[in-house]
Amino acid sequence: MSIHEQLFQGSKICLTPIDHEKDPEIVARWTQDAEYQRMLNSDVVRPLSPAQVKKQYEAIEKASEESNGMFYYSIRTLARDDQPERLIGFARLYWIEWSHAAGMLQIGIGDPADRRQGYGSEALRLMLRYAFMELNLFRLGALIPEYNTPALALFQKAGFIEEIRRREALNRYGRRWDMLHLGLLHGDWKARLNG
Repeated sequence: MSIHEQLFQGSKICLTPIDHEKDPEIVARWTQDAEYQRMLNSDVVRPLSPAQVKKQYEAIEKASEESNGMFYYSIRTLARDDQPERLIGFARLYWIEWSHAAGMLQIGIGDPADRRQGYGSEALRLMLRYAFMELNLFRLGALIPEYNTPALALFQKAGFIEEIRRREALNRYGRRWDMLHLGLLHGDWKARLNG
């Protein structure tokens, strides 16, 4: 990795701060999609207004400033020709335990039309490089529901391995599902880069 390599920009996307004026409207639309919400967490699914999303953003920024245990980025497409950049998702490092150099990673792509376009792969690549090379973390974890097969494939392709399986921890779509805890160590990530 070169010192001149971009930390927050890839060939398709960039990681940016939250835009408090424009982003809440877009994210509020994503919360109307129950599938999107169920892929990300085990909370009760409910739609949010732009004002509620704005409050969530304020809470995220407050938590980031107070504990330094979370790094939250908006994922945006790069501006191309006549196409301006646009918000397509988020990426966050959270639950960082600095004394152990460990943290958790989550990525979400909001609009179904933007999924499976390589945006998630590039965001994951940027976040792994940021976590391991800039923040000097030693290990990263990810919580992924068993039914979120695209996310499982994405993280496993990046080298994450299943470490814990909480059997039948989730009740979705009329049945019980496992919650998977995946992990990736810095050395394993680096070996894959050099391999």
